[in-house]
Amino acid sequence: MPTPIRRIIHIDMDAFYASVEQRDNPALKGRPVAVGHCQERGVVAAASYEARKFGVRSAMPSLIARRKCPELVFVPPRFDAYRAVSAQIHAIFSCYTSLVQPLSLDEAYLDITQPLLRRASATAIAEEIRASIFEQTGLTASAGVSYNKFLAKLASDYRKPNGLFVIPPGMGEAFVAPLPVGTFHGVGPATARRMNGLGIHTGADLRACALDILKHHFGKAATFYHGIARGVDNRPVEPNRPRKSLGKETTFLQDLHAAPELEQAMDKLVTLVWAGCLKREISGRTVTLKLRHSDFTQLTRSQSFPHPIQNETALRDAGSRLLAPLLPLAKPVRLLGISLAGLSVAGQPAADRQLSLLP
Repeated sequence: MPTPIRRIIHIDMDAFYASVEQRDNPALKGRPVAVGHCQERGVVAAASYEARKFGVRSAMPSLIARRKCPELVFVPPRFDAYRAVSAQIHAIFSCYTSLVQPLSLDEAYLDITQPLLRRASATAIAEEIRASIFEQTGLTASAGVSYNKFLAKLASDYRKPNGLFVIPPGMGEAFVAPLPVGTFHGVGPATARRMNGLGIHTGADLRACALDILKHHFGKAATFYHGIARGVDNRPVEPNRPRKSLGKETTFLQDLHAAPELEQAMDKLVTLVWAGCLKREISGRTVTLKLRHSDFTQLTRSQSFPHPIQNETALRDAGSRLLAPLLPLAKPVRLLGISLAGLSVAGQPAADRQLSLLP
């Protein structure tokens, strides 16, 4: 019996954080809104569509966003409110399938090849989900429907906001061909620039590039790039996808110049990271330190251990060992981060480790 063609839906809420703020505060409706703090080192966490018309985007420094849109209204983030709405949305997903892979609070893949509720088509299910989200939360969502994850995500972006688009079997390669590679999920800005430097600007250009050439330039990722250029993506929807890392970082209001200041900041981050580990009952074997200088150059240093970190003191010692060779500072530091990877459930031996997805 032939394997059924997969039916994948990608749901992506529209300007999620900003839309929640506009819903909860009617005075913000129709106005350009940025979730974040308008201060020297503030960063935009999310922007409403009214703000995006001025070029305001998430991860943009707040002062630049203000220059682009002088009427921009900054609203401090309320993550408890966003998590509550996310829980409502995921409860809706669970009515249709148990195969839900969250990507963030506002985005998820759903495999509805064998749905819990029978409907005429995957498109009908996507429409019903969007309608239920709006009815229960007052917020809009965009949906993409296709036969794999890569195409479903492309499709959900295609008719944003509040849209639905379907890429049916047999149409994936043609749909991908004219699109810029920079719009592909899995091709970041740095990789897109490298591809452009090789003359690869569109999906068609990527398809024309031989696999061995892609492997030479992009290593293990080459097989994925070779496939998506042809509309092929065999990755399953993973409802219990393990968390890969847990970390915290901070951007300083003023650049740090002295080692004691940096060490004090790292201590605070270590405390936050370890608190997150205790909450989730996990630990990790690889500690990574990240520094971003005032000129935006960035460096990372990592160390892996044979066994998971056992306590906050061990994590702090590991961070200090990574930081020590970088002192005294060659340049002022604007951002510091520390993270744990190689995660496992605390107290379990290596052979028995199995993680669940934890927010």
